[in-house]
Amino acid sequence: MTNTTETGQRPKRKLFVAGIAGAVAALAAVYVIVSPNGNSIGATSCTQALKTAQNVKPFATGEVAAFLPAQKPLPLSELTFKNPDGTVATMLDFKGKTVLMNLWATWCAPCRKEMPALNDLQADLGSEDFEVVAVNLDRGGLDKPKAFLAEIGVDNLTLYHDGTNKLMTDLRSKARATGLPTTILVGQDGCEIGTMYGPAEWASGEAKKLIEAALKSVSG
Repeated sequence: MTNTTETGQRPKRKLFVAGIAGAVAALAAVYVIVSPNGNSIGATSCTQALKTAQNVKPFATGEVAAFLPAQKPLPLSELTFKNPDGTVATMLDFKGKTVLMNLWATWCAPCRKEMPALNDLQADLGSEDFEVVAVNLDRGGLDKPKAFLAEIGVDNLTLYHDGTNKLMTDLRSKARATGLPTTILVGQDGCEIGTMYGPAEWASGEAKKLIEAALKSVSG
């Protein structure tokens, strides 16, 4: 009787142990898949951006209260768009410089409204350490955005553009740029410091303090 019971329990024990081993293996597999593409990059490539995001968080107030400091900064160096002459530009071209990348279009009313403030921000803080990179997403060439910027007197911003929708697609694949305008503060390491969805008064005192905090974080 005893032998029969023990014999009957052995397969169950083996199945139980096998089940635990399988669960551990499955968890390990999930970690291996996720970690190299997420945690690993964030920990090694975007360390400075994470530090800067934490430092600027107290300055996300007033006109830039909706600015979201990155908790897991995304590497953005591979993003591409066009220079005014049609040559390819990448965020890697701005390495060593803090960038406020703004996505806009002439058909976007909030984008049009905030453009003068972005122009003023570039005039006030633009330097070899900081640049407002406003990327126009109009289709059909540059005539319309050029005319609009000339009409409102924007003369401090370079007319970067992307009429292919690739930039938006690439950012959406990273769960960013769900609409226009979208503005991303990018650190010298090419990583996201934080993101703003919707318009802001970028020439305001609060916005400038946020940018200055980011620059100070790098120099400090």
